[in-house]
Amino acid sequence: MAHDYIEDLSKHVGQEVELQGWLYNKRSSGKIRFLLLRDGTGVLQGVLVKGNISDDMFSSFDELTQESSLSVKGKVRKDDRAPGGFELELTGFKVIQIAKEYPITPKEHGVEFLADRRHLWLRSARQHAIMRVRHTIIKAIRDFFDGRGFTLIDSPILTPNAVEGTTTLFETEYFDLGKAYLTQSGQLYAEAGAMAFGKVYCFGPTFRAEKSKTRRHLSEFWMVEPEVAFNDLNDNIELAEEFLEHIVQTVLKERADELKILERHTAFLQNVKKPLPRVTYDEAVEILKKKGVAFEWGNDFGGTDETVISEQFDRPVVVHRYPAKIKAFYMKRDPKNPELALAVDVLAPEGYGEIIGGSQREDDLHVLLKRIAEHKLPQSAFEWYLDLRRYGTVPHSGFGLGVERTVGWICGLDHVRETIPFPRMIYRLAP
Repeated sequence: MAHDYIEDLSKHVGQEVELQGWLYNKRSSGKIRFLLLRDGTGVLQGVLVKGNISDDMFSSFDELTQESSLSVKGKVRKDDRAPGGFELELTGFKVIQIAKEYPITPKEHGVEFLADRRHLWLRSARQHAIMRVRHTIIKAIRDFFDGRGFTLIDSPILTPNAVEGTTTLFETEYFDLGKAYLTQSGQLYAEAGAMAFGKVYCFGPTFRAEKSKTRRHLSEFWMVEPEVAFNDLNDNIELAEEFLEHIVQTVLKERADELKILERHTAFLQNVKKPLPRVTYDEAVEILKKKGVAFEWGNDFGGTDETVISEQFDRPVVVHRYPAKIKAFYMKRDPKNPELALAVDVLAPEGYGEIIGGSQREDDLHVLLKRIAEHKLPQSAFEWYLDLRRYGTVPHSGFGLGVERTVGWICGLDHVRETIPFPRMIYRLAP
């Protein structure tokens, strides 16, 4: 049967509505009872006044427990003091189920306790706010590419070869065909898509078997990867800047209430507008040296290094032209300095680190064959990829954005485990 939703109550002031949901909290004051109802779209205060409803119904209020499910009827009135700005003068309610004693109470709980009960933890106000921000980020990602003529090309999750070496892959037996791997990235397949459609993106789960226990790492996470034919490194950076601006400004506009619940200071987010500051890898190394960080040219930046670099800016910073030896085989070398790859990372401020990584791709068949040999990769596994250079090769570029790191940064979270409904980490495979 049709019923109303809390988020739509502004349209029903002065009218009677029926809502269905769960008891979030309750309190009593003399002849008045207050209940907080959540229905997934918001939280609403319902007011029961003795005499306005039957005595039986009034006394059954005492039996209600946290997370009991119920249906309520009442008249909507505007009240700026109430959660959400409206309250319901109840004319009746019907209990669907009295919940057992709920394990997650308003007191402080340890992270492991909550993680073991993730299926219930998702109901709390903070987790609810995070998931709604995540939803908006994902919609903004799709809207951005869909509105610019990109075609979605879904890449396979099971692949016969590694994109960046096999050390961080989850491996499985694949019928009689030998080993298969859970994908680390859909990029190579997106490149094939770009040669067919010009502008494409893939968007789906990716997997990394790194034994990392940092606050930035998950074993399963979501990544969006655009790839554009005829784009060089500079075009790629401009696309990344425009993309980030679109995501962040959309969240600021549509999820202000959720960001307030999360107590997120939004100054850095409001600054996310193109063009972003750009530094070369060499300039980033100089920043580290000036700040007293012992760093050797040629190494990749660690989490602490990224934090020190990004602290010098009031918005995300673009770092480009990394040493080729620390980057993947498919990245094109800088024609002005073959020691450097035409690679780009975007580092988020406030210690959130790399949220975008990309490059201009190597489009020369002979150079790519040499790189595959240098990286000791099996050429046979990449024959289809090499075909893209045999049949109409063009300059092309792309990048990947990790959804969870982006959610963590925009929400101001301490750990990526809160950014995905059911996190998978080196020490967690449940619930």
